[in-house]
Amino acid sequence: MKEIYIILVLPFIGFLINLVFGKSLPKIVSGIIGTAVIAVNFVLALLLFFQLESVESISTQNLTWFSTKDFTIHFAFSVDHLSILWMLFVTGIGSLIHLYSIGYMHEDAGFSRFFAYLNLFIFFMQILVLGNSLLITFIGWEGVGLCSYLLIGFWNTNHEYNNAAKKAFVMNRIGDAGFLIACFMALQVFGSLDYGTMKANASLLNEQTATFIALFLFVGAIGKSAQLPLYTWLPDAMAGPTPVSALIHAATMVTAGIYLLCRTYFIFDLSPITMNIVAGIGVATAMFAATIGLLQNDIKKVLAYSTISQLGLMFMAIGLGAYSTAVFHVITHAFFKACLFLGAGSVIHSLHHEQDIRNMGGLKKYLPITFVTFLIASLAISGIPIFAGFFSKDEILAAAFSHHKFYWILASIASVLTAFYMFRLVFLTFYGKLHLHENSHHHEPKESPFSITFPLIVLAVFSTIAGFIGLPIVMSENHWLNTYLAKSVSFQEHHLSHSTEWSLMALATGLAFAAIAVAYYLFVKKGKKATDSHSGIAKVVYNKYYIDEIYDTIVVKPIMHVSSLTTNIFERKATSSLEHSGSAFVSLSNLLSKWQTGYVSTYLLTFVVAIVLVLIFIFT
Repeated sequence: MKEIYIILVLPFIGFLINLVFGKSLPKIVSGIIGTAVIAVNFVLALLLFFQLESVESISTQNLTWFSTKDFTIHFAFSVDHLSILWMLFVTGIGSLIHLYSIGYMHEDAGFSRFFAYLNLFIFFMQILVLGNSLLITFIGWEGVGLCSYLLIGFWNTNHEYNNAAKKAFVMNRIGDAGFLIACFMALQVFGSLDYGTMKANASLLNEQTATFIALFLFVGAIGKSAQLPLYTWLPDAMAGPTPVSALIHAATMVTAGIYLLCRTYFIFDLSPITMNIVAGIGVATAMFAATIGLLQNDIKKVLAYSTISQLGLMFMAIGLGAYSTAVFHVITHAFFKACLFLGAGSVIHSLHHEQDIRNMGGLKKYLPITFVTFLIASLAISGIPIFAGFFSKDEILAAAFSHHKFYWILASIASVLTAFYMFRLVFLTFYGKLHLHENSHHHEPKESPFSITFPLIVLAVFSTIAGFIGLPIVMSENHWLNTYLAKSVSFQEHHLSHSTEWSLMALATGLAFAAIAVAYYLFVKKGKKATDSHSGIAKVVYNKYYIDEIYDTIVVKPIMHVSSLTTNIFERKATSSLEHSGSAFVSLSNLLSKWQTGYVSTYLLTFVVAIVLVLIFIFT
């Protein structure tokens, strides 16, 4: 129990130290403090992981937060098999990203403030994961939203970055409204928001009520995990420093929606309609984002759309009832996507903040460690055996084939597109001829320092081996992850023959290799370059289907127009009229002040007259 309290407090202590004393501390000290508190939390999370081998969950004292005659809200935290897995990769990958940030941000004037925000983010993410009720989870949910805003707009002298931060904040508030409505509905039905109480009394829900609660929870997840139609904030969030992209928008915050749905699976299982909607939106998002990723030229935005697409596959798995499969892909994705973002950051660092892949090329000679680790992570996300993504993606595709053949086709296409655009990125960045852009100051790029390359190496190793926690039945009788999560989430086993599973794996692998071969032929053999000159459907895809422009036309501009009218017609006129009424109030004040004579006899007379008038009013 005490480990939970220490885990919760340590990042907040790191936040306070760097916020209050950071400017007076040497940068290296500030960075070490920020990194150490998260590394210690990872060790404590490991201790809790081993303790859970003998118990089902570990909880803190259940304190009463507030109570009415109808319901009681408790304040407590607990660790079970689902939350501890989240804690392990949040603190494990988080500590690596903190270490990476020491080298990446060492020249930044806001160094200590950056580490303060990172620590605060981890603090709220832990509250989200460890909270034993929807309300505690919501506190963490809002906290990571706030930290996301602070970190995306970290370089706040840039107006575009500030707009990106505001966009993320506003779009997340839309999802948060859905979350809150779900909380109110659950409180009305269960009289509690504790997960244990709700799960024990899930039989109280009829299908209609379960559908409404589940749909509003899913709205919250759509906002936080960047699914259609609330996804546009995530690509813009790449305005933040690269470690922010890796921590918040690859490995932790965007997976909060997956966590919420897995944590409340007992509600979703009661609503087949909602499950169909979750699966449908998930696979549509996976396809939609994958097509956009094909033509992007910003190295971080390619990875951003890749994140949206991979999250779509996770939601599809949840919609098909394969909760543990979704968690499996969350874990493998956390490793290889963090590795990809940090690898992109290493490239950007070596090229003096250049992010356009049209100004890159030939970097594998100059950045060998970055190249190898980026290549491994790209193989993992492409689903190439034996890398981590192969096992988790295969399990998702098998679940889709077992339950919904059309979704399997769409998910397979999205996976093929992923392999193509990821190796388009690899070949255009690391192969071919080096382009010395003006930002490079005509110096050849150099490999990043150890504080940057070490996290890349560790993440590349786990991008290779992490998939072995979930070997398919055709390879092993024991699927460790499914067995481990059995007490926390339900699992719908797909019934496929061994020959069918082998065939599906062979097909997916063959298509991934074919996509990589096509990318190699186009961008290495033929020397095709990235461009922003497109026509027809390619132009539409390159411009991201003009979704931002559509939102701007049908949402932003009308709101701004109404705001302008309100300001010009109502606010200014009302203010003007109040200005003219000021003299009237002064006159009235002068008149009333004449009653304030200072003589007690006058006040007594007024008091008696008032009582007489009240009595006359009552009895007449």
